[in-house]
Amino acid sequence: MTTDLAPAIELRHLVKTFRGHQGATVRAVDGIDLSVQPGEIVAFLGPNGAGKTTTLDVVLGLTEPTSGTARVFGCAPRDAIRAGRVSAVLQTGGLLRDLTVRETVRMIASTYAAHTPVDEVIDRAGLASLSNRRVSKCSGGEQQRLRFALALLPDPDLLILDEPTAGMDVAARHDFWATMHADADAGRTVVFATHYLEEADSFADRIVLVANGGVIADGTTAEIRSAATGRRVSAELPAGTMTAALERLRSTAGVTRVEERGGRVVVEASDSDLVALVLLTELGGHDLEVSTASLDQAFMTLTAEARETQPSATPLSNEPHRPAKELIR
Repeated sequence: MTTDLAPAIELRHLVKTFRGHQGATVRAVDGIDLSVQPGEIVAFLGPNGAGKTTTLDVVLGLTEPTSGTARVFGCAPRDAIRAGRVSAVLQTGGLLRDLTVRETVRMIASTYAAHTPVDEVIDRAGLASLSNRRVSKCSGGEQQRLRFALALLPDPDLLILDEPTAGMDVAARHDFWATMHADADAGRTVVFATHYLEEADSFADRIVLVANGGVIADGTTAEIRSAATGRRVSAELPAGTMTAALERLRSTAGVTRVEERGGRVVVEASDSDLVALVLLTELGGHDLEVSTASLDQAFMTLTAEARETQPSATPLSNEPHRPAKELIR
């Protein structure tokens, strides 16, 4: 891997259109702006047809944008691919069933002028005990690990993964992501598309949510949850104060819901800090708890709203190194 001052991925006003049914133009990607820095682990989420796969195809140089620009480490995507700086792990294709795992890795390694040692990539992909097994005898998860081993051969700076742990059991998925984090700590950038929301929640530094061909949310898991649903604040209140407290909280800016549950007041609001301040300083609250919605709930909320609203770009946080966007309601 090499160090680079340029973003790993830089997309500006990216548009990709296709000719659809009866000659209609379909905008699969509709003006995406996105920057991914070296060393980030970024999850690409979105419903089917959202545009995430087409966007990754552009990054991999498999298709050209209709308009806008795509740069990978400051280069055109295909130039970065030719230089061995980018590898991909896809779900299907590319494996010869009659070869063993080791024979497959050796064959692909022979196509590179320089490559990571065969035994090293086999070990890193967790395939050492399976190296003499024929590909046809490997499970779907084992074949996916083999594709991962092949992607590691050129020692890429950027890994693009499409459903990378499909077919893997829980232990294999955990080991896979432990390897990914070690690679990211060493400077490798990882961008992956997944349907496992808990996987994105657990392993990604950042989540980019795509719908209708655009980025509708971009930030940490906590930021995505908060943008979609706000936060929930609950607390115990002194005896006899519940009725007055409910009235006060309902008049607080950003509060969307207030109710009593089992002697506790529960508040849903966009500004949890303000609610906590009111509870603790004005209302005598104690045993305070602040939580956010699950990523599943945030995903459903944001994508449902995206079906009715055109996405726009507004920051979720003030972090200078990471542009963030949220759905404007």
